[in-house]
Amino acid sequence: MTVGSEADDGDLDGYSPRRWAALLVTLVAVLIDMVDSTVLNVALPSVQADLDATSTELEWAVAGYTLAFAAAMITGARLGDRFGRRRLFLTGLAGFVVTSTLAGLSVNPEMLIASRVFQGAAAAMMVPQVLAMLQVDFPRAEQPKAMSVYGMTFAVGGIGGPVLGGVLLEADLFGLDWRPIFFINVPLGIAAFVAAAFLTRESRGAQRESFDVPGSLIATLGLLLLLFPLVQGRELDWPWWVFVLMAASPPVLWLFVRYEGRVKRRGGSPVIDPELFRHRGAVGGLLVAVLFFSGMAYQLVLTVHLQQGEGYSPLRTAVALATFTVGVGIGSAVAPKLMVLGRLVVLLGCTVITVGMALTAAAVDRYAGSLEWWHLAPGMVVAGLGLAMVAGTLMTIVLAKIPKSASGAASSMINTSIQVGVATGIAIVATVYFAMLEGGEPPTDAAIGGLLTVIGLYVLAALVALVLPGGRVSADDVPDADSHPPAAATDQPFAPEHGSADARTPVTS
Repeated sequence: MTVGSEADDGDLDGYSPRRWAALLVTLVAVLIDMVDSTVLNVALPSVQADLDATSTELEWAVAGYTLAFAAAMITGARLGDRFGRRRLFLTGLAGFVVTSTLAGLSVNPEMLIASRVFQGAAAAMMVPQVLAMLQVDFPRAEQPKAMSVYGMTFAVGGIGGPVLGGVLLEADLFGLDWRPIFFINVPLGIAAFVAAAFLTRESRGAQRESFDVPGSLIATLGLLLLLFPLVQGRELDWPWWVFVLMAASPPVLWLFVRYEGRVKRRGGSPVIDPELFRHRGAVGGLLVAVLFFSGMAYQLVLTVHLQQGEGYSPLRTAVALATFTVGVGIGSAVAPKLMVLGRLVVLLGCTVITVGMALTAAAVDRYAGSLEWWHLAPGMVVAGLGLAMVAGTLMTIVLAKIPKSASGAASSMINTSIQVGVATGIAIVATVYFAMLEGGEPPTDAAIGGLLTVIGLYVLAALVALVLPGGRVSADDVPDADSHPPAAATDQPFAPEHGSADARTPVTS
């Protein structure tokens, strides 16, 4: 029997009646991941004072999380395909709870950085499974709505992190200062773990292929060769070997692509299918994702500047930045209707967020010393609108313009590129900002320098958006999981192994 969608024939055999509850539970994990990728920003001055951390150590505490997430994300997706997505999700969530506890207990910058790196690696085990399980558990008619909820979780988490951090710092629970921003993950994570154990179903990839360990290591090395010098170079006063490491990154990444081609020709399972890079839409989408999300480093600049340069409290800082969510809300309502425009909506979104950041920089300059949240609000709202336009449509537009056989690899790579972009942006923007600040420049000038760097990244993203394939996008162009029957699973807490009499082939992530 072919499993159809609810809109097609009303037959939902094989789909769990609790699939929406299961999705919401797994999205709690996505939400706390996104919160933790941004929550530390608003607490940076408090952390610096408490742990006597340098600005470089602060950068590593923020960037270490996203870098580990980016480096391990594809690995996590592959492991889920092979050993079970539900199993990897629960394992990653448990690890996230443990590492969050360790981060909150940190007694020095080194312990915080290490905890954040392992926390990012744990997130990389759980987050990729959510999208894969969504594709398996929902019929075609419900997938657009489920994907919309999934996508907006990222936006809400990214914005909610600074707000939550500000509230917790202002409350100073039990006199613990910044530490509750990590401790709050413990009860949320445990509750999500218990609920997911009872609501989610097990699924695996169609083929349990061997894992490409060398390929994963080469890709990680290529990223580290780029990001380590960017973050550490300023503190080391830019010795010559820092530039050698950065120059070595492109050849290592090129070697990675070549190696993956060899793995595929030998019949193995590469970390990334090199055929993906033959598609203009995929390459353009990856570049846009890296550049666009690099600009999210504006949060680090504004949160430090508002507290140290303008005398804001953490909560007041969070409120000032929360106006961004107004634009995100408006953009989220508009973006799906504009998606048919294809690359034009991505170009428009990049342009809008560039204008928003320019308005924000102008407000920081004009009202220096007396900056209020309503001075920032126009720029923040416009920037939020631009973010929603790109974040809510980029993946769908890319997947609509490449073969369905490459859609799984493309979606994983775009998610990875987003994390690489965030880590890269922190390295680049923070280097400019802290170099100016520690070089004796006035705080306002340093903040404007950081924001101008952000604007430059968004301009580059707009230019790269022109590389995306043209043409309109319709819902029928978007790859879906309906061409594959749903995975074998039950509604019981522990699903049976695949291969049972009524098993069906799951979708690969």
